[in-house]
Amino acid sequence: MTMTPPTPPTSPSSSSTGWRFARAGEPDTNSLPEAFASVRVPDASASWLRRFMAFVGPGYMVSVGYMDPGNWATDLQGGAQFGYTLLSIIMLSNLMAIVLQSLSARLGIATGRDLAQACRDHFPPVVNIILWLACELAIIACDLAEVIGTAVALQLLFGIPLLAGALISVLDAFLVLFLMNRGFRYLEAFIIGLLSIIALCFAVQVVAASPPIAALLKGFVPSTRIVTNSKMLYIAIGIIGATVMPHNLYLHSSIVQTRAFPRTIPGRQDAIRWATWDSTLALMLALFINAAILIVAAAAFHTTGHQDVAELEDAYRLLSPVLGMGIASTLFAVALLAAGTNSTITGTLAGQIIMEGFLRLRIPHWARRLLTRGLAIVPVVIVTAVYGDRGVGDLLLASQVILSLQLPFAVIPLVMFVSDRQKMGTFVISRPLAMVSWLIAAIIVVLNSKLLFDTVFPSP
Repeated sequence: MTMTPPTPPTSPSSSSTGWRFARAGEPDTNSLPEAFASVRVPDASASWLRRFMAFVGPGYMVSVGYMDPGNWATDLQGGAQFGYTLLSIIMLSNLMAIVLQSLSARLGIATGRDLAQACRDHFPPVVNIILWLACELAIIACDLAEVIGTAVALQLLFGIPLLAGALISVLDAFLVLFLMNRGFRYLEAFIIGLLSIIALCFAVQVVAASPPIAALLKGFVPSTRIVTNSKMLYIAIGIIGATVMPHNLYLHSSIVQTRAFPRTIPGRQDAIRWATWDSTLALMLALFINAAILIVAAAAFHTTGHQDVAELEDAYRLLSPVLGMGIASTLFAVALLAAGTNSTITGTLAGQIIMEGFLRLRIPHWARRLLTRGLAIVPVVIVTAVYGDRGVGDLLLASQVILSLQLPFAVIPLVMFVSDRQKMGTFVISRPLAMVSWLIAAIIVVLNSKLLFDTVFPSP
């Protein structure tokens, strides 16, 4: 693999942004410095396909967060209880994600700062400490869901107890370290490989489920029943609330800088275009997988009298008998294991980016990754040892509440930065896009607030 030496950021004047770039030799010169500008990009004379392929990767790493084990539960419940009706919500939430992730890529490429660094540059120290603590809570919450998903998959496939499965997931930190030492492209290739396994597993299950095409297509058309049916609305809010993971916005703004594109205005504009295509296509894959989970649940459970299926273990146990295909349950568990592994890897990387961005903390990469992974594993181990499987389910619920609390701390600064001409210069987003972005931010914040309120103060 051909690697190029890191390209230092240009000065503020040559980048046409208002951000102060760190100078060469400063401790925070680049985001994710061990991988910064390490992936070669063909020059302008190369074909569009070669140039596009050079930018493929970060979008797929980000898409992992949109199909992690935390999303599976809401998709399963939606399909089992209400058939194909909530497919329109999955599509709507995916469109929101496409917009926000494109803004994150724009921020990273245009300014040379990831979202954590941009917050540190803009806000006073007290606010940054609050934002950092909120981010760390979000990382731990994300990792909790992912560690639990990995542990459940290992239990379903190999009969490994949940506690042992949670401990095994710590190996992901060493896997990240190994792949990063080989080159960032190796890490991207590993992630894309696992995503392909997930997509293949669900493609087979969708074919086996044989959903009626007319009902499936009708599900993508929004229905007034979603608003009038309180139970359906609650799950719809859960689907949207689980869509945008806070750590994805920090992650994407950093890893798009791994490409060695020219740090000039035309070079950055070209990189923004290709990175947007990369994330958009990757999130369409996430749309397929989330929709496939709901479709399989609708076809296998909603129409066969199993509308109460809500747990991953129940879905695993029932899939093969209901679909009449012995391998269906195994494919489900394999896909869950791949999703959990992928999510823990990207969550570990996001933890590193947030810690470095907010604190300028410089500790060995292996120690930093073990620290971020340990913060998630310790609660799972303690709760599993004390309360057993029931406690893990409660912990998973608590993790989603924490994520709901943290979302505004990531979405609002991102939209604020990219719509500020003084900071973004020539790369500022258009007024219509800014209005759409603020609307999306408002919808996500309001719906997550309602979900949080209903979780903390359930109706009698």
